[in-house]
Amino acid sequence: MSKPQQLTFPWNKPNKSTFDEFYFDKNNLAIKDILLSEEDLFLYGVEQTGKSFLLQSACNHLALKEKPSLYVPIKEVKQYGSGFIESLDQLNLICIDDVDLISSDQEWEIALFNLINNCFSSNCRIIFCSSINPSNINFKLKDLISRLRKIDHVELMPVKEDKLPEAIKFIANLRSINLGDKEIKYLLTYSNRSMSSLLDAINKLDDLSMQLKRKITIPLIKEII
Repeated sequence: MSKPQQLTFPWNKPNKSTFDEFYFDKNNLAIKDILLSEEDLFLYGVEQTGKSFLLQSACNHLALKEKPSLYVPIKEVKQYGSGFIESLDQLNLICIDDVDLISSDQEWEIALFNLINNCFSSNCRIIFCSSINPSNINFKLKDLISRLRKIDHVELMPVKEDKLPEAIKFIANLRSINLGDKEIKYLLTYSNRSMSSLLDAINKLDDLSMQLKRKITIPLIKEII
């Protein structure tokens, strides 16, 4: 590893996720500081709150410092078997997404337990992520449960309803997208109100607006929702 960086594997998709592009309301503000620290972490919360985005942002943050890291989405990597994670403790950071998906899989549970122990020895940081509270994940390996309990658990809360307009404005301003109050209200009224869905809608609106060379108006919004 002569040139440390965010490592790439067959499942990795290039992304430019950064903490500066994530809307942290007051309920989640402390999470940013935790993610920027060097402590191990188990981040959990309901689906579509941006957990994967934050894990990828953590990897990109280290990549800027030329430190090696790896984002591991269990949904996509489970098919490759657990062998590849055996030597990952030589990295600076490993982010494991959807870790609950390995529960009751003996091979993966043992591999994960060994990885945690190896990372402890090598000072490699691990961030786990799940849509399930770690206390409710049905791991079978008692030693793994014990190790995970020693890691700080933090819940990522969904953006509150009254803060969604502010969140949309935050994202639109970051991308220099002109989105008026009426358009924001319409978008919130007629589209899925999860942040990931709203972000997807904003991206589609921006692309369509540039393609058609039209301002973002309610009629344009109707074309994508």
